[in-house]
Amino acid sequence: MDLSKILSISGRSGLYKVVSQAKNAVIVESLIDQKRVPAFGNEKMSSLEEISVFTTGEEMPLKEVLRKMHDKLQEKAAVDPKSDPKVLKEFFLELVPEYDQERVYPSDIKKILTWYNLLLSNDLLDFSDPEEEIVTDPEEKTEAAPPESE
Repeated sequence: MDLSKILSISGRSGLYKVVSQAKNAVIVESLIDQKRVPAFGNEKMSSLEEISVFTTGEEMPLKEVLRKMHDKLQEKAAVDPKSDPKVLKEFFLELVPEYDQERVYPSDIKKILTWYNLLLSNDLLDFSDPEEEIVTDPEEKTEAAPPESE
């Protein structure tokens, strides 16, 4: 799963997939309604790849939190993000027992659950490891090159 192409844009709800690059903007597609819009450089954009969750030890990448959620829920939707904050905290504590309860607010948990459900509904949660390329014999590649003339 490549989260580097999925953006959260400050001031806009939902998530956006990078479609292309324009001169002064990035063209993004909303995962909610599939509308394409420009996102300009003055807007704060964060790739989901860059986001981490505070824990009592090292910060945990969002990808790892999403993986834990995916494994626990077995490809089902997460708890309703509009649930009571106590329910959200209990659910998140089951997923990430080491999360820092003083620095991760219920609003952060709501956002992560909303993102998870959005990624799940758009079939963007693929945690299978990409197959490694099979390295061919280096001599085969040199045979295809024309011989050097002296």
